[in-house]
Amino acid sequence: MLRHTGLHVRQSRMSMYRTVLAEGQPEDLITLLNRDLLVAQWPVLRMLISGAIRDVWEAAFPELAAARPAAAA
Repeated sequence: MLRHTGLHVRQSRMSMYRTVLAEGQPEDLITLLNRDLLVAQWPVLRMLISGAIRDVWEAAFPELAAARPAAAA
């Protein structure tokens, strides 16, 4: 039996979030994204998506802009 480690789960979630942020339809965003997880993972996740997508999300959701690392501000 394959055991899912915490790291595997986090990597899978980051991959899914990256895809949904870039390509998701409005229903996907509502259904698949969790606000608290998105904000918590944003400092890393923002580096995995294009600058254009990152800028749109940070402009629309100030809590994401606030979650970015200080050096990236």
